[in-house]
Parts: sequence; C-alpha cells; structure tokens
Amino acid sequence: MTSWIPVLAADGKPRYLQIADAIEADVRSGGLRPGDRLPPQRRLAEALGIDFTTVSRAYAEAQARQLVQSHVGRGTFIRGTPAPAATAPDPRRLGGEDLSMNRPPEVTDPALIARMAEGVAEISANLMPLLRYQATTGGEPDKLAAATWLARRGIAPAPERIAIAPGAHAAMAAILSTLARAGDTVLCERITYPGLRALAARLGLRLAGIELDDAGMIPELLEVAIRDHAPKALYLNPVLHNPTTLTMPEWRRRELAHIIARHALPLIEDDAYGFVPQAPPPPFAVLAPAQTWHVGGLSKCIGAGLRLAYVVAPDGRAAFALAQALRAFAGMASPLGMALATRWIEDGTADRIRDFVSAESAARQRIAAAVLSGFRFRADPHAFNIWLKLPEGAGRAELMGRMAGRHIGLMPADAFTVGAAPDEHLRICLGGSVSRDELQSGLLFLADSLSGGGWMG
Repeated sequence: MTSWIPVLAADGKPRYLQIADAIEADVRSGGLRPGDRLPPQRRLAEALGIDFTTVSRAYAEAQARQLVQSHVGRGTFIRGTPAPAATAPDPRRLGGEDLSMNRPPEVTDPALIARMAEGVAEISANLMPLLRYQATTGGEPDKLAAATWLARRGIAPAPERIAIAPGAHAAMAAILSTLARAGDTVLCERITYPGLRALAARLGLRLAGIELDDAGMIPELLEVAIRDHAPKALYLNPVLHNPTTLTMPEWRRRELAHIIARHALPLIEDDAYGFVPQAPPPPFAVLAPAQTWHVGGLSKCIGAGLRLAYVVAPDGRAAFALAQALRAFAGMASPLGMALATRWIEDGTADRIRDFVSAESAARQRIAAAVLSGFRFRADPHAFNIWLKLPEGAGRAELMGRMAGRHIGLMPADAFTVGAAPDEHLRICLGGSVSRDELQSGLLFLADSLSGGGWMG
C-alpha cells in the first residue's frame, strides 16, 4: 500500500509522533494490514510537505512500537501482529532536552534504532542481577568490553588499570579529588570545558589557563605555567576541543608529552570526542601512559543519557585510589547502562552508532558552512558545534536573546574562559534532536540576525 497517506491529528505533538500514531491507529482499525508496504520515506515526505528526517524518525518510532519492520533494499512493512498500546512511548519522557549541552546528533536510521532496541530487550533477561549492587569500577565482562572499545584508540592497558565511571564528569571529579586539595592549582587551556570550571569551583581548586594556537596548548607557555604555579595536574581536551573544535596534531602532542614526563605532571586527558573521527591522532595515554589519566566517555559518540566513561589510570595504585574516590562520589556506574554498552560493543551496534554520528555531524557542518558563509567561525567536519566569532559591534547576550525559542543550543564564551575577560564568541550546537531542516532554519535566522543588526563586515 505505497499510496497510504496518514491523517495527522491536530494534537500539538511533534510531526514524527503524529505519523507514528497514524500508523498505529490504521493498523488497529484495519486500514493497514500485515504485509502492507508503507510509502518510501522520501515520497511520503514530499506528499506531506515535510523533511525526510521527520518521516525517518516516524518510521523508526513505529518500528520501536513493533508496528512495522524495515528491510534494507525492500522497504518498510506492517508487522503480522500489532504491538499492544502499552508499548507506545510515554509522552512525559519526550521533553527535557538540555540545549546548553554539546550533543551528538540523534540516531534516525530505523534499522539502527531497531537494532539498539534489540540490545535493550536482550539485557532484560538479566534484569534482576542488573538491579543489584555491583563492583565499583565494573565487572569482568564490562571491563573486557571497555578494553575492546579503548583498543580502537590504540590503548591496551592491563585490566586492573581500567575503571568504568558513571560519566566523564564523575570520573574527572574523582580523579581531581585524588590529585589535588583545596587551594591547589590545575592547569588547563585558556578556553576550556565548562564542566572543569564547575568541578574546580566545587573542590576549591584554582585553574590557570594557558593560551592556545592553531595546534593547541603552546608548549613554551606550559613550561612557564609549571614553573610559576607548581600545579598538581594538567587538563587537556585534545580531540575536537570543546568549544573551538580544534584537534591537536601528533607532533604537538609529543612536545607536550615530553614536558609532562620531564616534570612528572599528571595529565587528565578528556577524550570525550576521541571516538567520533575515523582516524584521530594517538591519545596521550599512548604517548605518555605513566602520567595520563585517560577518560573515554561514551556520551558524545553513542548517547548522552548512557552516562558511562571508560577510565584508564596511569598504574594499578592510581586505579585503586580512583576506585575509592568513585565509591565515595557515585557508588558505581549503572549496571543496566554498563550491560547495554557491553552488548552494543560486542555485537557491533556501538560502531554503527558512532558511524552514524560521524556522518550526520559532517552533514550538519556542511549546512552550517553554507548558511554562515561570510561569517568567521572555527569548525571541523566531525564536530557537533561551531565556534562563532561575532562581527564587530555584536554582543553575545543580545544575540542569545534574539535566538531564544530556537531549537539550537548557544553558549557564550563566558562559560569557557579561564583567567581572562571573555571575548565575543558563541558556541553553536548543531546536534541533538533537531532535524536538518530545523537546523538550517535556525541558522538562517541566526545569519539574518547578525547581518540585519548591521554587524556583518
């Protein structure tokens, strides 16, 4: 029934949910029968006058409700037995997206979403054991999966050096608490991750920001900062640096690795985005393993709600201290989340999610490049954001006010700047649940606001 056109309810729900609801209603009324083929996604998008991504999300939602089944090369078909209405998503869970965060694009491929859902169903066979207290840093199968995942970055630590934490933020809190005390200094990039600033403030630590050039932190300035501040640790975000999108080249990493090794300075390597590019430079955990606390979060390459990070300590003694700190701060990572991540790594789903995120990020970067040509910004094909330099006379507060209500996350330079007055930059997030069409529309409004304000040079 490739001519089927849904009747959409005027209930205020997002379009993709209205389409999924229409499929469910027609299945239950008999308007759609088992084996009926739904229209190709692009054809239905054209018929409804909406973007392809919305229809793709709708079909994925229908598949999650077990209403349809997709076959590569053949199409999407109504399943033999409709799922009970109880499997429909809880509308209370559909909102609450935090636009201030730098989010990966959400998966919209129906087949991949179905594969992800299969993983959720499979781990439910161990539901009761997964609701029990577990080892603080993860059990053996989850550490083996972590080792498999870390090997994609060339890291091959002994199992006793691996800890699984409930997210990179919790991991860094635990690491900082083992390395420094209130009043101590931690070095970082002058433009740095806002979460580090929040953690330092909470722990009473002083941050000293070091200037960047086009290759990352400047080695000569790191030497000066070590001499002047006697720091307890150095923090770096070397792949797709948040917010500038810079990836530090290998030669600069080796220069910095030599310095921290000579000074025996502990390094916290925040590799949040390290799994997104296909072939990033080797991590510091490979170049300077004796100094490096490597934090490989899964939030950016798989999904923020998973809240897991694979941590590699410099040695077994450091790993023991980390385990004690994690127990005090967070108890343990969610066993449900660990089991799901392990399943997805073992069956290849995690790699497919990462590939989708990487490809979709590149597509969104192309949209931003086309819409914002003529404005100054830093970008990378794999980044989830751009770092926009506002035109002369433009103010970040005023522009954020103009963009209020748009489904695009903006954050001003104030949140990222250490030890200096912030300049007129904004981080523009291109990821999250926003569709490509919505993103393009929001960026066009942004471009119009900038040029209409008489700011464009």
